[in-house]
Amino acid sequence: MKILKSISKPILSIVLALLIGAVVIFLVGEDPGEVYLVMLEGSLGTQRAIALTLVKATTLIFVGMSYGFAYKCGLINIGIEGQLYMGALFAVCPAVFLKLPPLLHIPLSLFCGFLGGGLWGGLAGFLKNRFGSNEMITTVMLNYAAIYFTSYMVNGPIQEAKGAYPQTDSIQPSAQLMNLIPKTQLNIGLLVALLALVVYFLFWRYTSKGYEMSMVGSSSEVARYGGISVKKTVFLSMFVAGGLGGLAGCMEVMGVQHKLIAGLSAGYGFDGIAVSLLGNNGAAGILFSSILFGALRSGGNAIQMFTKIPVAVIYILQALVILFVVADVFRKRQGRR
Repeated sequence: MKILKSISKPILSIVLALLIGAVVIFLVGEDPGEVYLVMLEGSLGTQRAIALTLVKATTLIFVGMSYGFAYKCGLINIGIEGQLYMGALFAVCPAVFLKLPPLLHIPLSLFCGFLGGGLWGGLAGFLKNRFGSNEMITTVMLNYAAIYFTSYMVNGPIQEAKGAYPQTDSIQPSAQLMNLIPKTQLNIGLLVALLALVVYFLFWRYTSKGYEMSMVGSSSEVARYGGISVKKTVFLSMFVAGGLGGLAGCMEVMGVQHKLIAGLSAGYGFDGIAVSLLGNNGAAGILFSSILFGALRSGGNAIQMFTKIPVAVIYILQALVILFVVADVFRKRQGRR
C-alpha cells in the first residue's frame, strides 16, 4: 500500500502535465494525439530512438543521484550544472593528453571527473561549515563560475590545436566509453550508471555513514547530540553529490561528445532536481524518472523535426512536471511544520 501511494503521486504529476500540455498544443492549432504519437515514436519507436533516450537517461541518472544524495542529508544542491562542467573539465585533461590502455585510461578519467565535481561541491559544503553560507545561494553562484571558467579553458589553454572552435581536441580512443549498440551513441556509461544506482541504494539502506547522513538530514541537532560530526557529514555529502554531478559530465565528454565544448550541457544539471524529486530521491525512482525525462528530450527532437510544434512545448511539459512535484514537496514540508 505504501509503495502504491509513493508511485501514485509522480504518475499523477505526469498525467496532469500531459493533459495541460495537450491543451497548449490544441491552442496552437495542432492535434495533441498526433503530436504525442510523434513524441512516443521519437523516443521509444525504434532501436535508435530507444538508444538515444537511454543515452540522455544515463546523464540524468547521475544528476538525479547528485541532487538526491545531498537532499537526503538535508542539503539543497542547485549547483549540479557547475559540478557537471568541472567534472567534464577534469576528465577531459587526462582523456586528451595522456596515452594509456583503456583499462587504465577510462577509470582514471572517470576518477578525475568525480574529483573535479566533488571539489566543486565540497567547496559549497566548506563555505556552509565555515561561514554558515546557504548552500542554495553558493551552489547557484558556483554554477556561473564553473561554466565561465570552462569556457575560458576551451577558448585558450586547452583549445584544440587548430584553434578554430571553442572546444578541445578529441579525447584519445582509449578513453572513449565503448558503444553497446553499433551506429548509436549508447555506450557502457549506462552500465556505469546502473552500477552507481546499486551502490547508491546500498549506501542509504545498509551503511552506517548513510544512516548518519540521514540523521543529519532529519535533524542536525539530534545528530549532534548523538555524537555525529555534522560539519564533516555536510562536507562529505556535498563532496559526493558534486562527484556524482562530475560523473554526469564524464558521460557527456567520454560517451557522447568525445571532446569538451563550450555549452556542453543542455541544462542537465537543473533537470536533475526534477528527476530526483519525481523519483522520491530513491534509486529505483531516479532510474524511471531519468528514462521519462530522457524520453521527453529525445521525443522533443522528433517533434521539432516532424511537426510544426516548437520544442518549447517539451520544456513546458518538463516545467509542469517539476511544478507539480515541487508543489507536493512543499505541501509535505508544510504538513510537517
